[in-house]
Amino acid sequence: MSTGLTIWFTGLSGAGKSTISEIIERELRALGGNVEVLDGDVVRTHLSKGLGFSKEDRDTNIRRIGWVCEVLSRNGVFAIAAAISPYRAVRDEVRERHSGRFFEVFVDVPLDVAIARDTKGLYKKALAGEIKGFTGIDDPYEPPLDPELVIHTDQETPAASAERILAALRTLGYL
Repeated sequence: MSTGLTIWFTGLSGAGKSTISEIIERELRALGGNVEVLDGDVVRTHLSKGLGFSKEDRDTNIRRIGWVCEVLSRNGVFAIAAAISPYRAVRDEVRERHSGRFFEVFVDVPLDVAIARDTKGLYKKALAGEIKGFTGIDDPYEPPLDPELVIHTDQETPAASAERILAALRTLGYL
């Protein structure tokens, strides 16, 4: 197995990034890979504690996640990032720092489906005006222009999405 890769999941809140990344983590570990997952919610609790949700703070958060992934991947680890990462420019900046060892997965889902999946009640609060600057409601999400893979989680199961990702990683020689 060729190791040392960042797998970057991006998409709206509720798209399925964390769910699919957990499946990928299990599968890569079962294949003997060294794997670390940097989930956006967990990172905000530890690595990015104190950051808000302004564009500048969101960019700082993504740069931090990207830097950790870069360090991990250049040391032979599959670094999996599961973060909304709403702004294309900072995602592209992170990609450039990875010297080609970057696999972006756009977890695409219609906004109405993400809202229906809203287990945390965040969309409800954003739509009611209780949360300002919420991605997809009153703050933009900029889809990637050329991701390695697009997953439509309203059209397939998380397991099917994970298998498509693993198949692409095999085809590209990462597994």
